Amino acid sequence: MDEPNLPATTTLQQDLTREGQRKVNLIWEATQAIIAVVVTAAIVYTAINTISSPELTNAFFLIIGFYYSRTNHANIGGVGEKPEPPYEGR
Repeated sequence: MDEPNLPATTTLQQDLTREGQRKVNLIWEATQAIIAVVVTAAIVYTAINTISSPELTNAFFLIIGFYYSRTNHANIGGVGEKPEPPYEGR
């Protein structure tokens, strides 16, 4: 059964803007993932070879801290309208 056509609720420019934002978000997420994997691999390598690197250790904990603060599922990030009522979690 075909769904009826619904009128558009956004303009073409809003759609293009959101599409661009999604592309930038994908690039940023991929960059963050690469940095996290590289730093984690470096931490594992230094641990196996008993190499001391306080800067690398600090970078690792900084990256992990930012990751967990970003993945706070009680908040909805990004641009645009937020759902009503406020998001209460899963």
